Parts: sequence; C-alpha cells; structure tokens
Amino acid sequence: MSDRLFLRLAADGSLSWLRTTASTAAVRAVPGVPPAPALAQAREVIVLVPASEVLLTQTALTARNRATLLKALPFAVEDLLLAPVDSLHFAAASAHEGKVGVAVVARATLDGWLDRLAAEGIVADVLIPESLALAPLDGGARVLLDAQGALVRMGPWSAFACAVDELASWFAVLPAASACLVHDARGAGAAALGLPGTMTVEVVRDPLALLAAQAAELPLNLLDGEYAIRRRRRSDGARWWRVAAALSAAVVVLAVLTLGTQVWRLSREAARLDLAAREAVLKALPDLDAKVFDRTTPAQLVAARIGTGGQTTTQGVLGVLDRIGPVLGDGGTRIQTRAVDYRNGVLELALRAPDLNALDLVRERIAMLPGCKAELTAANPGADGVDGRVRVEIGKQTQAVQR
Repeated sequence: MSDRLFLRLAADGSLSWLRTTASTAAVRAVPGVPPAPALAQAREVIVLVPASEVLLTQTALTARNRATLLKALPFAVEDLLLAPVDSLHFAAASAHEGKVGVAVVARATLDGWLDRLAAEGIVADVLIPESLALAPLDGGARVLLDAQGALVRMGPWSAFACAVDELASWFAVLPAASACLVHDARGAGAAALGLPGTMTVEVVRDPLALLAAQAAELPLNLLDGEYAIRRRRRSDGARWWRVAAALSAAVVVLAVLTLGTQVWRLSREAARLDLAAREAVLKALPDLDAKVFDRTTPAQLVAARIGTGGQTTTQGVLGVLDRIGPVLGDGGTRIQTRAVDYRNGVLELALRAPDLNALDLVRERIAMLPGCKAELTAANPGADGVDGRVRVEIGKQTQAVQR
C-alpha cells in the first residue's frame, strides 16, 4: 500500500506516528496522536504494538480453510503456552512449505490496545508486533536499540524484546548468531554491549522510520479471526471531516461537564489497580508479608525478585539463566529453548530435543551444576523430535529471601 499511516503504541500507552506515501519517504516520527486529516487520508493504518506482549512461533499445520486453521492453532502450540488457552488470542500467517507462523497475545492485552486506540478515534487496519516490522537478517540477528529498550529479530518467527542492559545476558542463553546488525537510535554505547559474533553498528535517527521502511510486507495481522475488521473504511473525505468536527465539539463539551467526575473515577481506579497489583504480587510470591508494601511498591518488589538489582549476580531469572546458559547453548546437545517460566526460584523450561536421550542428558548436566536440582516433568515424542519440560530449582544457598 503506497499511502500508509504507521503508529507505534508503547508499553506505557503513548503513541507516535508517521505517514509514508509513494512520493514521500518516512523521515521522522511525530509524538502523540495523528490529526484527523492524516487518519482520514491514509489508505492503511498500521499499528505496531509492544513485542514483549506477543509470543511468536512456528508450527507444522494444514487445514482446508482459514477458519479451521485458526481453530486448530491453540492445540498445535499448546505446549509452549504458560496461560489458559481461552485467555489467549491466536493469529496466523499464510502457510509456507507446510509451516505456519503464529502470534499469540492475551485477549485482555489486545482488548486494552484496541480500547486505547478507540479512545483517540483510531481504527487500525493492521495490528502487528513491532518485532515483525524489523526485517530478519540472513544468517544472524538484527537489533534495534531505542528509548523503549532492545528489539531483536533472529529469524522469521524468532524475536524478543528486553531492556538494553539485559541484551548480553539473553544472547548468552540463546543460540549465538553468526552476525549481528545493531541499529542504534540512542546515539552512543552500542559497541559496549558485548554481543556475540560479528557486530555492525548503524546509527539511526528515528526507530519508527526504520521500522516503517522495513515493513514492506507484513506477515500477519493480530486482527485475525473474531478480531478481523468487518467494516470498510469510507472514502468520502468530506463526510469524515464533518464527523470529526462534530465528535471534536462533543468531546470538548463532555470534557468540560465531566471533568470532576473523571478525576474522581481515575482516583478510584488508581486505588483499585494498586490493590490488584499488591494481591497479584502476594499470590506470585507467597513468602512475602503484606507489610512489605509499607516501604516499597509492587513494581520495585517484582523487579528486585526477577532481576539482579540489589542482589548478587546469581539471583533472579537472569542469574539462573546465566548458570544454565552454557548447557542450553552447547551446540553438541542440539537443544532448542521454546519457552521459559520463572516463579519463586523455580525455572520451567520448554525444550525441543532430537530424542529422549538428548533431553535427559541436558537434565543431568543441569543437575550437576552446584545448587541446581533438575527434574524432567514431561516428554512428548513428535515427528521432529521430543518436546519436553525441565523444572530447575535453585538451592537455598543461592537464594536470598527478600522480606
């Protein structure tokens, strides 16, 4: 599509946008909500959503029609999921050589994105994780560094997002790329990341302009299945102008009349969200005392538990992965890491191995690490190998209970 409007929805709900046409290339993103004329004139509105909220994978699946394919997807990738299937939404790419690319997102998250856009009068034609807008690099990894963090694409259906300071740790536990092209939108510091392989650094002016330039082909749309758009965008520009003007006037009047009510509702909502966050933390970390919230926030507490801030380097999920990373990254084991779940010092690994012996060998090697206990909890043989789950528990001598 020659006339596109790209929007990037950040994790905090903020928006930035730019427009590309056949005669004008994307130059620099504009923060905020696009004006009504830009929305009305664009032939396609593409919204890039946070990659950290979307699971990308690939599965072998055939179906006679797309409706059947979408119904079969949850069962085809169920072993990789860490949440109930009915709470998730599945989108699929077109099949290629018997393989189907899959994107999985929580329904609540997707609904929240659509509500955020609707609140600004934005109707998206395409919703896609920003990782799929970053073009894959043959034989290596492409990395985008900006104020949002690090975005990595290692293959057509292999991508992840993380904080910049976590990038080296993640590469240590993932298969090393033979080459790495880093697009640095921060201005400096990319050369000190310590990434594996041959690293090339390219300074970019604007991350959204880079993503828009590389998104010539969009492999899938999260607005799939029941979320598919069923009404066509109207081409009557004059009518859109009248509707936009009427809605703008109504919004101004309502804002003046209901300002006090909204302030009251927002204060109640903030209190409700804070209480929900505390309950979620206490449920995930049952060893804590509720009085801990008198001196710290739920976000700070969770960050301290899963990260390395304020703890020794052997604690948290990155500390655990740092210890077992050499085992998983050993090319001789031919093991693929499909999913990771970390709770209260227990790491659940979803692995793909060529056979059961290779899977058990990985378990034994992890169990031989000091302070580690490894247990094989599942092994499901398939046509391409064995899908298994290994539970890794870290000994008390390496854990510090934070109260």
